[in-house]
Amino acid sequence: MTKARTQKQDRSTREWALIAARAADEKKATDIVIQEVRTALIITDFFVIATGANNRQVDAICEGVEEALRTEAGIKPIGREGTDELSWVLLDYGDFVVHVFQPEIREFYRLETLWSDVPLVDLAEAGILNPQYSERIAKIVGAEG
Repeated sequence: MTKARTQKQDRSTREWALIAARAADEKKATDIVIQEVRTALIITDFFVIATGANNRQVDAICEGVEEALRTEAGIKPIGREGTDELSWVLLDYGDFVVHVFQPEIREFYRLETLWSDVPLVDLAEAGILNPQYSERIAKIVGAEG
């Protein structure tokens, strides 16, 4: 999809990213962050980044995200990577990408810091009122306290 979008398309993409974040939260993902990367990257508009504690949880989070987006938005990923090892799974929806990491892999890559100057989407928009953050991610999202 091109960058010349209507407001309706932008709103839909944002809503889809919010659905993905909410689905991840429902599967007990931690460190959920939504970055609006459209000004920094040509290839996508939003990154949804989350952490699962182990292979099983990463798999459950990904399945939950895919199911929620399929039923609530009628969309499926155009690509999936990392589903064999489940240490970093990428679900590519074109206009947004969902990244689900295990903690040590997320800590190593620190994906959310590569574009630290892009806006973050408030998870309250997804109905996530008490997200669980590690100390490092809490500092990034301004939730330390």
